Amino acid sequence: MKGKIGWGLLMAVGLGLLVGLGGVSLAGQGVEGTARADKLDACVQPTDFMRRSHFELIKHQRDITVHQGIRETDNSLAGCVDCHVRRDADGDHVAVNAPGEFCAGCHQYTATMLDCFTCHATKPVGD
Repeated sequence: MKGKIGWGLLMAVGLGLLVGLGGVSLAGQGVEGTARADKLDACVQPTDFMRRSHFELIKHQRDITVHQGIRETDNSLAGCVDCHVRRDADGDHVAVNAPGEFCAGCHQYTATMLDCFTCHATKPVGD
């Protein structure tokens, strides 16, 4: 009996990983090439830095905004969303935290929390 439970659990976990990774490797609802960032050669910092340390920029921006009231800087979360959000086939913005989209894909892959958007907009406010 133990062997059957162990094998079933292993299969369930394996299937879960395949399904979970599928959302990362496959594109979401957004159409490739429709984000402003798709047309740029660089972000506000080099790609390697952004992949590893973007949260440091966001935390720094949070402190500047909350403590000093300064909202317009190069490292605002709104700026990230404005540049990285893609459009769907109908031309509407797709939320950056939608499955398979820019923020969600990496956060799912690295198993990190994506809680910025519990308060912040996932799409540009204006068009």
